Amino acid sequence: MYVVDVGAQVIGVNYGLLGNNLPSADQVIALIKSNKINKVRIFQPYQGVLQTLKDSNLEVVLGTLNEDLQQLATDQSFAANWVKDNVLAYIPSVKFRYITLGNEVIPGQYANFVYDAMQNVQNALKAANVNVPVTTVVSYAVLGSSYPPSNASFGQDSSAAMSKIVPFLQQNQYPLLANVYPCFAYFGEPTTIDADYALGNPNASFVYDGTLSYNNMFDAMIDAMYVALEKVGGNGVKIVVSETGWPSAGADLATTNNAKTYVNNVIQRVLTGKGTPKRPETPLEAYIFALFNENQKPAGTEQNFGLFYPDMTPVYPVNIV
Repeated sequence: MYVVDVGAQVIGVNYGLLGNNLPSADQVIALIKSNKINKVRIFQPYQGVLQTLKDSNLEVVLGTLNEDLQQLATDQSFAANWVKDNVLAYIPSVKFRYITLGNEVIPGQYANFVYDAMQNVQNALKAANVNVPVTTVVSYAVLGSSYPPSNASFGQDSSAAMSKIVPFLQQNQYPLLANVYPCFAYFGEPTTIDADYALGNPNASFVYDGTLSYNNMFDAMIDAMYVALEKVGGNGVKIVVSETGWPSAGADLATTNNAKTYVNNVIQRVLTGKGTPKRPETPLEAYIFALFNENQKPAGTEQNFGLFYPDMTPVYPVNIV
């Protein structure tokens, strides 16, 4: 039986391909490994990338196309073939860490397909005697309220989908993957949010929420998600940060210095092995967004989240170890 090991908690990176000038997959995998990163998330099953990931010893978070969710949810044979072509064909040479059904689709037109898609993909994996956690990736849009963290809850437009997904995750002891971006909150309210708090600088003033205290927004945003999970029975569900980052250009507060500061602070925060104030015993796991600046994404900040330029030179220095 193939069983994924979800014990080690380190830093991963998001590897997107929305650029027409990106390096080849073998160059990219070598770059990831040379930077001591041992986990990579890809947004859909790019066959060339999966081939290159064989025997790389990198742990892989594999996504599905959002457009495939309806068929994955309603057709078990389609789900079985998806698993056969994109997972079983690469095991055990590729180490799959999680399989994610949908990226930021809750709330939205695909939200109600996520739970059934997760069930069908899990059924296909179990039929093949493969045990890889099946989950979904949510954005902060799933929350109706998030501040203070103790007041957080899923929004009315998300609660129907999340009330089915969360018990599934709880029962199977699978994590929920969440995209956590303090930069967007800060960009929206730069005069009311302390820059040091948003950037995760150690000199930030503490924000108090009952008996808990926060000196960085990253922790507070994760704990808001934990509170929302608990309100729908997800007390044992772990949050994995599937995306976090800071753009280096494209807006006034999107600077190379801010990006360098935030990303390095998050990495060092995760590498302490300590959890959040609400879950202090649960080590963090986070995937930096993103590996490259991608020129086919929407203009502005979206094109400028990369750790590296397409020629593989660093946008700013990052210290992983």
